[in-house]
Amino acid sequence: METKLLNQEWKEIWTIELNDSIFWVPVDKWLIHRYLIYQLANARQSNAHTKTRWDRRWSTRKIYKQKGTGRARAGSARSPVRKKGWVGFGPKNTTNYTIAMNKKERRLALFSALSSKVRTNSLIVVDSISLSEMKTKRAVSVFSKLPYTKSLLLALPGKHEVLQKAMSNIANAKYTRADYLNIVDLLKYDTLVLLKDSVKRIEEVFLK
Repeated sequence: METKLLNQEWKEIWTIELNDSIFWVPVDKWLIHRYLIYQLANARQSNAHTKTRWDRRWSTRKIYKQKGTGRARAGSARSPVRKKGWVGFGPKNTTNYTIAMNKKERRLALFSALSSKVRTNSLIVVDSISLSEMKTKRAVSVFSKLPYTKSLLLALPGKHEVLQKAMSNIANAKYTRADYLNIVDLLKYDTLVLLKDSVKRIEEVFLK
């Protein structure tokens, strides 16, 4: 399929061919959702941790005698019903939240998300973007001409220090490497901006 190729002024200068096996596949919402859960779960860290009775540094002696005090019977001072005692059935930092998903399924889910961008006119291909200075206002002046609604994701073919630093302070805008495209960013940002070389890079990486 073909789409418009724009210049830095966001004017059409030519057309560019997009690979149908990446940008024009059936949109599988269930598979996209599964890939989203996969990425979020595998990025989750197990930080919450509570101490068991063996981790508390208290004496194990009986705190007072069993009978004759008029109080409820009690054992160790580190009982879970007492202040600073151990926690029963609390979370442990040894929990593993990772889940599995086939590589082919992940790739197809990514292609479905890219195809969804094309179908909703949320994909823009630009010939190149160059800034005269490494300043945020220069990047804002360039992207302010882009007809995007809420937010944009710029996929770069490789390292671009000037553009990356200039975009770092723009609200609702993010840059990423074309070979690092992921489902979370594609769903979070409304408009996807690809450089012409980024399209080639996507084909090289994901069509091996």
